[in-house]
Amino acid sequence: MLEQKPEDYSYRYAMVGKHIMGLVESGALKPGDRLPSLRHMSGKMRVSVTTVSQAYVELESQGVIEARPKSGFFVRPNFKNMLPPPALDADIPIEPREVNRGEMVRTVMGLLGRKDILSFGMACPDASLLPGKELSRIMSSILRENANSVIGYEMVSGNPELRKQIAFRCIDAGAAVMPDDVIVTTGAMEAISIAIQCLTRPGDVVVIQSPAFYCFLQLLDTLGLRVIEIPSRPEGGICPGDLARAVNQYDVKACVLNPNFNNPDGSIMSDADKEEIVRLLAKKFIPLIEDDVSGDIYFGPVRPQVCKKFDRNGLVMLCSSFSKTIAPGYRVGWLIPGKFYGRALEIKANTSVCTASPTQMVVAEFLRTGKYERHLKRLRTAIEKQMQTTQLAISRYFPSGTKVTRPTGGPLLWVELPKGVDSREYFFRARSEGIGVVPGQIFSTYEKYNNFFRLTCCGLWDKRIEKGIERLGRLAGTAHAGE
Repeated sequence: MLEQKPEDYSYRYAMVGKHIMGLVESGALKPGDRLPSLRHMSGKMRVSVTTVSQAYVELESQGVIEARPKSGFFVRPNFKNMLPPPALDADIPIEPREVNRGEMVRTVMGLLGRKDILSFGMACPDASLLPGKELSRIMSSILRENANSVIGYEMVSGNPELRKQIAFRCIDAGAAVMPDDVIVTTGAMEAISIAIQCLTRPGDVVVIQSPAFYCFLQLLDTLGLRVIEIPSRPEGGICPGDLARAVNQYDVKACVLNPNFNNPDGSIMSDADKEEIVRLLAKKFIPLIEDDVSGDIYFGPVRPQVCKKFDRNGLVMLCSSFSKTIAPGYRVGWLIPGKFYGRALEIKANTSVCTASPTQMVVAEFLRTGKYERHLKRLRTAIEKQMQTTQLAISRYFPSGTKVTRPTGGPLLWVELPKGVDSREYFFRARSEGIGVVPGQIFSTYEKYNNFFRLTCCGLWDKRIEKGIERLGRLAGTAHAGE
């Protein structure tokens, strides 16, 4: 039997769970069928009996299987398979559009930070899964030992140790960068805002994915830009051929893409497509602003690579942050602007001047001591577990015709409700019952996602969350029946 290290235990029992789910979804194991014994599965998967037992317990808690005294484990007779993912809606005209979703975006953002709302709308991990105590310990030490330097201005480009650690982290994503290539920002949104301002003027045309993160759309609207939407496949991201049509037909000044676990559909582009996109943009000297904010939240054994890996001309501006993995409130992000470094640093200096010193120093120390990678393993396992449990709960509680994505990373699910259900009205009805979701309309300038909504998985599953999903399913069923 393979030696089992403590740090990969969670990955091993998740692997067993995925294997069983694969058998159930393929029909090899049907409702009512008996699962292989713990010992048999232990030998087959080359893991310990304890690991298999934990996997079976997890599947039982998700409602997939049930234990029967002295008989073993069985697929639940009433088990419903996971729902299929939404299909690609390719019927999106390739043409510049003005953004017009401001009012609804402001309404959705009004739920941010509210404690009276069961939030499935904000894409940030549950506080119990974040290293709050460790960060506080580091902060206390830094404040005590660096009392004078911590209250002063940091370098405009950012704390040197933090920039060094970010450069080290980029190696795993395939990007070879130096600390002096990095600019620390106040979250990823500032990084993206700086990048867009480096490249555009009001009236210019920018390419985005569709659906696209609503804050991107709002930012582009604020800057007076027009957008061309390229349809995103839930299981493959955008097609390079569609992007080629747009840049060949229009004077595109920049592309803003989220290749790894796109917000909101969770799609991930293949390395071949990433390389092709970088190549075709470089031929026309069009910069790519790459958002990789969820790249570290992958469920497989290998971190997905970034488009920056294939950049030979300094045209890819890589943006990310630690808001989705360490501390949303610390607002520590970063930008690797490539050949636009000088202009990006100038914009940073003329807007926020620099990012707060204490939080930069704390994150740098957390990374330097190797605690980040250990923390990520726990966080990824928790988010993946909640995502699978949520998908199964949607299968149980939502009306026929509902579809949901199956991302391989990130914290987001993109849910398609039956035709005729208006997700804007659905949002308000859910809010009135103390539940927060994000309606699909604000992820596009077109009326393409009126029956979609985004659901976040914060890595925590409990009775309150299950009741919330059940209630959302009943609201969807009521809305569907009323059409």
